[in-house]
Amino acid sequence: MSWRRDDSDDARLIRRTMLRIGLQSALVVGATVVLLCAVAVLVVLHSQHDEQNATLATAIARADDVSDPPAGTWLVVLAQGQIQATSGLPPGLPDVAAIQRVRADGIATTEDFRVDHEREYRVRTERAGDKVIQAILDLRPAHIERSRLVQALLISGVAGLLLAVLTGAWVARRAVLPLVGALALQRRFVADASHELRTPLTLLSTRAQMLRRRLRGQPTEADVNGLVEDAGELGAILEDLLLAADPRENVPRQPVELGALVRQAVDAATPAATEHGIELVVLDGPAPVWVSGYEAALRRAVNALLDNGVRHAHSRLRVALGVSGRQVRVDVADDGPGIDAAVLPNLFTRFVKASADAAPGERRRYGLGLSLVSEIAARHGGSVAARNPDSGGATLSLSLPLLRNGQVPGVAQADNR
Repeated sequence: MSWRRDDSDDARLIRRTMLRIGLQSALVVGATVVLLCAVAVLVVLHSQHDEQNATLATAIARADDVSDPPAGTWLVVLAQGQIQATSGLPPGLPDVAAIQRVRADGIATTEDFRVDHEREYRVRTERAGDKVIQAILDLRPAHIERSRLVQALLISGVAGLLLAVLTGAWVARRAVLPLVGALALQRRFVADASHELRTPLTLLSTRAQMLRRRLRGQPTEADVNGLVEDAGELGAILEDLLLAADPRENVPRQPVELGALVRQAVDAATPAATEHGIELVVLDGPAPVWVSGYEAALRRAVNALLDNGVRHAHSRLRVALGVSGRQVRVDVADDGPGIDAAVLPNLFTRFVKASADAAPGERRRYGLGLSLVSEIAARHGGSVAARNPDSGGATLSLSLPLLRNGQVPGVAQADNR
């Protein structure tokens, strides 16, 4: 399976996912490398410190005179008021003050002595009988060894970091390639299904219009008008699905009068409600309420709420439209048994439905309607909620940002669907 890098949202999503996984892998490896380097340096420092102290202690213990100290060390001996030192003693040494202190109190001392901010020496002074011996160790070899270790650790760390980035990108690519195929398959299915339905829908709409012209003025004309409107609504839904299948299509949002849309949806749902013996009650809402969005998608959301209410109501379904602050809300309340407490937390998740969702003889439900309502609400910067009021039944609420002065709070006027 190959991945063609284009400008679609899916391709950008995949690239961002690969980059994120690669960077996360690099950060984890980088933190691990830094921690290991710090531990290694601390271990080396501790080892060098112990070795240096042991070298100084050995030099003092074996000091018969100052003429033959171990390599890299110098000896200074105070005996009978006279100070003798190994030839080539570094400038600024010996540390006479330390010798005098040890001579007076007998407490051995170990100090680091820096000369000209470049060379560093470790100086140990202790008393041996009537003598005071001072051993001086050059720390430059230890510093060189430590610098080489840090350099080697840095080189290996950078190499490991680059390897981690490459490995992370490779693993990410292998991980997301199946996702690319799944997204492409899903979009092809939606596009193909919508496209194949357009031909019979066009024929249905054409025949309905012809039938309306023949029956114009007759009592059955209202039913035919409803049939034409339903066919037109179905066509708008298919167009919306086709646009949703192509994320590269940039479609500007349009002002939608939500009150009129709700009333049209209620009129369309009235025959089904009457057939089930359900009374549809619409409470008068405020003055025209405008939102910004896609009319076909919003109509699908309201239709799904009404369809759910009709299926679960016993005798009455109430639809109300209200405005609260910068939000407009559509409430669909039924007088049915309410929502199962086990289903309520995941009611708007795909394929979630009650175990006895369908009555005998009723068409099968797939648990998609309310999840689509949730997706449409999110696409419009809104939300959907469900609750079981104390008065009984269930209430589903669709909230959307209110359009004021041509602006929708928190939502751009045009987006990539």
